[in-house]
This record gives sequence, C-alpha cells and structure tokens, in this order.
Amino acid sequence: MTTAPDALTIHQLLGRIVYFHALHIAPEQRTDLPPQPGPPCCNHRATPGRRSAAEVLTDSAWNALVEVATALPAHHRPCPVPSGSCCATCRITAAAAAVAGGWATTEHHAYRHGEPAAQLVTDCRNAAADRIARVFAAQHNAACPALDGLAARQPHTLPGTDTLPLTGELLALWADPAATTRNPVASWLNHCTGLADVRRVLDSRRSTT
Repeated sequence: MTTAPDALTIHQLLGRIVYFHALHIAPEQRTDLPPQPGPPCCNHRATPGRRSAAEVLTDSAWNALVEVATALPAHHRPCPVPSGSCCATCRITAAAAAVAGGWATTEHHAYRHGEPAAQLVTDCRNAAADRIARVFAAQHNAACPALDGLAARQPHTLPGTDTLPLTGELLALWADPAATTRNPVASWLNHCTGLADVRRVLDSRRSTT
C-alpha cells in the first residue's frame, strides 16, 4: 500500500484543491447537467465491512474534497444510497474522480470553447481517483476494492500544466505528495485570479516558444 505523507502535507494539498476550485473553477463551471447516480459503494454490495464514511470522515479535512466534488453536479456520481454507512474510501475515490473530471472539462471549455475528448476526461478521473484515494487509504488503513482496478487502467495521456494547468497540477501533486507539496508544479497559478488570467498566461507562453 502507498505510504501516506504526513497530515500537514495532506491538509496543504486538500486546501489547494479548495482554493483553486473556489477561485478558478466554480465561477466557470456548467450547472445545467444533473448528477448521475453511480454504482453502489462496496459497503452497499454483497460484502460490506469496510470503514464507513461516518467513522472516518466525520470532522476530517478530507470532507473538503467531498464538498468540492458535490459542487460539480455534472460530474459527481455518488453511491445511489449515499449515507454515513458508505465505504469511506469509495467516497473519496468517487470525489477525486469528480474533481478531476470537472476541472478538466471546465478548463477545456475556458481555453478552447469546446467539449474535451471523452478519453481525456476518463483518464483524468481515473488517475486522480487512484492517486488521491491511495493516499487516503494509506493514512486511514482503509483498503478498499474500489482501488483494485484503478492502477491497471493506465491513462493514455494525462494533461500537463502547459495544457490544463489546474488539472495537470492536481494530478502531479498527488502523484508524489511528499516531494511536491512545498513546490507547486505551476507556481505562476498563484498569481492568477481566474481562468481568463490562466488562458492569457498560456497564450503568452505559447507565443514565445
């Protein structure tokens, strides 16, 4: 199992997700698509018994990730019977996928004014779910079958910070949290106040290469 970074590092990374979502994504996201129910979590299938959301997530900083995911109605697909009895790791896996998929879609619309390729969104969702949920599972000793197949779903091509900066940084930071949390991959994002600013920086960088 992945070794969890220290709690301060995890809190910093979760805080960065909340900050970037509130500043950049929330003002631009689409809200015209309703949420779609996802598959039952492992505690609502035939063999329950994993650590529950009520047990692990109550008063936890990880709730911030769930709250951000819930604010992405077009992309958040929770368990059809969401409750405190849901598997905590399933909940985090679904939330991480929702955030990455929502961010990738919102960024793509903002920079290119069109729909992203379905494979791009799927790859971002799978990579974020795998990377973020494994950190959660390691921290809380909360193994879960929801993670079993994710590592095998190798992404075709993940976006970098030169194409989708927020999504690219999210994926890069959680790929090795202990190594990157104190040195954001795209530090220039800290000086942008919206996706229009991000697009201007991207355009200026491309024009000078």
